[in-house]
Amino acid sequence: MTTRTATARYTGFGKTGKGQLSSPSGVLEATPYSFNTRFGDEKGTNPEELIAAAHAGCFTMALSFALAQAGFSEGTLETTAAVKLEQDGDGFAITRSDLKLHADVPGISEEQFEALAKGAEANCPVSKLLKAQIGLEWTLA
Repeated sequence: MTTRTATARYTGFGKTGKGQLSSPSGVLEATPYSFNTRFGDEKGTNPEELIAAAHAGCFTMALSFALAQAGFSEGTLETTAAVKLEQDGDGFAITRSDLKLHADVPGISEEQFEALAKGAEANCPVSKLLKAQIGLEWTLA
């Protein structure tokens, strides 16, 4: 079992608040996020961008392993994930993640590729997470 973590810190509240995201690997190191990085054009990241990166990366790696297991050793895969954030009553909801894949796999049939791609989409851990239950523990200082 592997557990990965990330930490979000937010100072202030609402549209004027500012946040930072960090991860032990150092890939995220006090990376800014805020209302303006999510809904405007301020430099920084946002949850939807991070989910899109995670989904594209996870799916592409899952498909890579499925192709290797099926005996393919050469080629390239490039996936873009588009995560959609929409108004949901008084709040917002992430309503979908669309994967767009461009692949070059010499010697594979369209039918075999479709089966492997669909299997990777259904079984990559991030696809499963997007359908998972969420746990929450909290303390108030």
